[in-house]
Amino acid sequence: MINAHPLPDMPCPIGALSQYTAQRVRTAGWIHAVRRLGGVTFVILRDGHHMVQVVIKSHPGALRPETVVYVEADVVDEPRAPGGIELHRPTFDVVSEPANPLPLDLSGPRVEAGLPTRLDWAPLALRHPGSREWLRVTARLVQEFRQALSQEDFVEIHTPKLLATATEGGANVFTVDYFGRPAYLAQSPQFYKQMMVGVLGRVFEVGPVFRAEPHDTARHLSQYTSLDVELGFIRDHHTVMDVLARTLRAMLIGARVEAPELDSWPEVPTSIPVIHFSEALEMLSLALGQDLCQEPDLAPAHEAWLGEWAQATHGSDFLFVEGYPMAKRPFYTYPDPKRPEFTLSFDLLFRGQELVTGGQRLHLYQDYVAALASRGLEPESYEGYLMAFKYGMPPHGGFAIGLERLVARLMGFTNIREATLLPRDVKRLVP
Repeated sequence: MINAHPLPDMPCPIGALSQYTAQRVRTAGWIHAVRRLGGVTFVILRDGHHMVQVVIKSHPGALRPETVVYVEADVVDEPRAPGGIELHRPTFDVVSEPANPLPLDLSGPRVEAGLPTRLDWAPLALRHPGSREWLRVTARLVQEFRQALSQEDFVEIHTPKLLATATEGGANVFTVDYFGRPAYLAQSPQFYKQMMVGVLGRVFEVGPVFRAEPHDTARHLSQYTSLDVELGFIRDHHTVMDVLARTLRAMLIGARVEAPELDSWPEVPTSIPVIHFSEALEMLSLALGQDLCQEPDLAPAHEAWLGEWAQATHGSDFLFVEGYPMAKRPFYTYPDPKRPEFTLSFDLLFRGQELVTGGQRLHLYQDYVAALASRGLEPESYEGYLMAFKYGMPPHGGFAIGLERLVARLMGFTNIREATLLPRDVKRLVP
C-alpha cells in the first residue's frame, strides 16, 4: 500500500534496524533498486550509510529508483540478505519522486560514467554507495587531525579568508572587490597562524585556501582544504617534522576503519626517511642521466621517482625532502645557517607526490625587513603581519597538509577531483 504523506515521527536509521528483530519499525531512505522475481518484488532501500532489502509479496505500485520514502515494516532475520535482515509486510509513504528519466544509473556496483559527467551530476552521483566511502574517510581524517593536535595542547583557530595582501606573493591570487578596494582570497592562513603563535603558542586550522593557478592537471585545484599547523619554541624544522609524523600517524590509524576493504592502506613508519634536496637532485641526475643539480624544485616526475626509491630502499610510502632552495620558498622561510642558499624547510612526499610543505619561519623583525627588501617588497605592505614580530616571537614553524590530495592517494584515485566535494578548477564553477 502506498500513502500520500509521511508519518510525523523520526525514522529508525537502517544501520540500527538489526536491534529490532521481530518488531515493526519505521525507517526511511531512497529506493536504490527494484527487482522482481516471480511474484515477489525486492526493493533495496538506502539511507546515507546503509542499505536494507524490503520484500513485497503484492504489487508495490509505482516505486522507482531515487524515490524518497518512509517505510513501516517487520524486521526479520535473514542471513542471506545484506546486513542479515529483511523488512517484511511493508507500508510505503512517498515523500518525493525523482524526475524521469534519471541522468545516471545508481543501481549497479559503480556509476558507469566518466568523471566529467559524474561531476556535472554530483548531487546525484555522490548518492551511490561506492561514491561515498571517500567522504567518510575525509571526515574521519579531519576528526583525527583535530584530536591528535588537541591532545598536544594545540588550539584550533579560524582565520580570515579575505586579505589585504597576497600571502605567498606572486600573481596566482584571486582578486575581489572589497567595498571599492582590492582584496585577495587567502592562499593560506600563513600570516595569521604565525601571529597566533605569539598568542597561544600552538595552533591549527582546517579551512579552504584559494590558488589562481592556471593548471588543468589531475593534482591541482583552485580551492582545496588545508590542514594547517604552527607551533613555537621549536629547535628547528625537525621539531615540526616530528609533530607532522605523529599527527599523520594518528590520522591514518583512526581513519582506517572507514575503508576496511582497501588493501593498500599505508602505515607511517616510526622513522620516516629523510634526504636533502641537493642529495635528491644528485640521485635523480645519476638515475635519469641528466644534470639536474641546478634545478630549483622537483618536478612531478622527480617526486614519482623518489617515491619509488623510498619504497624500494626503505619500504616506506613516505619520504621527507628537506633543504629546498631559498629561491623557491616564501620570504618568511628560515635559511640554513650552514648553507644559506638552502632553507630549513621540507616537503613530505606520499607515494611519490608532494603532500605536505612546511619548515621553520623567520622570527626576528629585522630579518623580515631584510628578506622583504631582498625580494623587492615593501615592509609597509605587510605592516599588520610584521607587527607580531616587533614585539617578540619565539622560533617557530609549521606545515600544511592538502586534504584532498591525501584522500586521493589513500583511495587510489588518479584525479584529485574524485576526492573533492564539488571541485573548483580553471573550468569548473558549478554545481
